[in-house]
Amino acid sequence: MGEKEKVTGTLILANEGINGTVAGPKKGLTRFLKEITSDPRFADLPIRSMVTPRQTFYRLRIVIRPEIVTLGDPSILPSNGSGQYVNPEDWNELISDPEVDLIDVRNDYEVEIGSFEGAENPQTETFGEWDEYVKKRWGKERKKKVAMFCTGGIRCEKASAHLVQNGFEEVYHLKGGILNYLEQIDPENSKWKGECFVFDHRVAVTHGLRDGQTKLCFSCRWPLSQEDFESPDYEEGVSCPRCSPKLTAQRREGLRERQRQMALARERNTQHIGKKMPHATSES
Repeated sequence: MGEKEKVTGTLILANEGINGTVAGPKKGLTRFLKEITSDPRFADLPIRSMVTPRQTFYRLRIVIRPEIVTLGDPSILPSNGSGQYVNPEDWNELISDPEVDLIDVRNDYEVEIGSFEGAENPQTETFGEWDEYVKKRWGKERKKKVAMFCTGGIRCEKASAHLVQNGFEEVYHLKGGILNYLEQIDPENSKWKGECFVFDHRVAVTHGLRDGQTKLCFSCRWPLSQEDFESPDYEEGVSCPRCSPKLTAQRREGLRERQRQMALARERNTQHIGKKMPHATSES
């Protein structure tokens, strides 16, 4: 059905549920999501919709995994107990409490371009490092008041469940994640600084879920700062200061050739890779 409705993106299926981000023509996307939510198990699936002029995905992928977000312990299920939801309008008050440990549950490259004021960066490269971080951060302490957040609220479901099921007594997480906060809270009342990384060709969004300005290094996929653009190690479409020293001559030349082909395609007003993508996106 996805191909018929010209829907693209990624859906992840696991024993604990379903998650994904998909894009397509508005009518086709509506029919596709209606088909999913017609299953009683997904009838109450929360869906966030937005519009973007950028290409978002090239194809539709349906992935089956042991866990939606890979903690490394499938026994930790949100259905067995997780943190308390905090709505966006109540979030500022909670994180202003000096007794609260505010944790950004996302990976290091996501935190790089934006986070909440005063949030702690666990410096994790993957979610599989979360358990180790918790042990180092709190040891045997279980009475701390912990508030956490992530992009859309999915990773926090698992991270907060991990804390609760390991004896933490007071755990909170932002309902709907950063995206819900940016959608609901006006910039002048916001404690969010920077942009929010998203896992598609938009790269990042800002308040009101508008497209951000962040770009990625094509080689290593790390978000680029203005300082990176000014570095002698930055070469558009090829390298940045983070990855340039690690590139082999063969890899570097391959990236340069790709960049040349893309430049030629732009000159000819054609597209080098993929096809024209629909603009509406939905996240569940």
